[in-house]
Amino acid sequence: MPPRPIATPRPISPLARLTVAQATVVALRQRILAGSFSEGTPLRQDALAAELCVSRIPVREALRQLEVEGLVTFTPHRGAVVSSLSITDIEELFDLRALIESDLLQHAVARLTAADFSRVDELLDRFQIALTAGDVAAWGDLNWQLHSALYAAAGRPRALTIVENLHRHAERYMRMQLALTQGQTRANDEHRRIVAAARTGDADGAARLLTDHIRGAGRALVAFLRTTR
Repeated sequence: MPPRPIATPRPISPLARLTVAQATVVALRQRILAGSFSEGTPLRQDALAAELCVSRIPVREALRQLEVEGLVTFTPHRGAVVSSLSITDIEELFDLRALIESDLLQHAVARLTAADFSRVDELLDRFQIALTAGDVAAWGDLNWQLHSALYAAAGRPRALTIVENLHRHAERYMRMQLALTQGQTRANDEHRRIVAAARTGDADGAARLLTDHIRGAGRALVAFLRTTR
């Protein structure tokens, strides 16, 4: 009986190693986006350092990074606080998203491959599962993964970085709006229509649907905040 061939082990992807400062950024960002720290909440460096079991240095570095991302604001007498977006800020943010993202999608559609659509379909399914399960914590990340999977083929990394920052600015508000106004089903349906248009190569149609999707979400969020603030 011939010897059985020895299976070649599959290579294992190395785990991402975060510095203490990077891990602190991730932890604080997640808490802000999840609403654990509401807008205007003071972020005391000594208290956060004790809670996260780190020194104040990585906390200070993390807060500066989150300031760049727009999630934290430093004020003269209160120190670092969780940023608050005005209605005008949010309207501008969604206007910018609509302009930049529709342009990215128009450039991406002709370049999207079967592998890209396979990834997009997987994310659509995961997004729907998270919505059905009420997994609010996963909505923002999956929403960004889905949008960025559609835009990456455009080959415009600077625009994509700008859009990612805009998504982060609005994420905690969008989670609140979707959870409390039952907007999940509409968002899921609109995502699928956008992908369907892109799959047929209709760049203009996909961009129009995306613009309507973003502007509609912005209007719903502004209406929600006007009634709750």
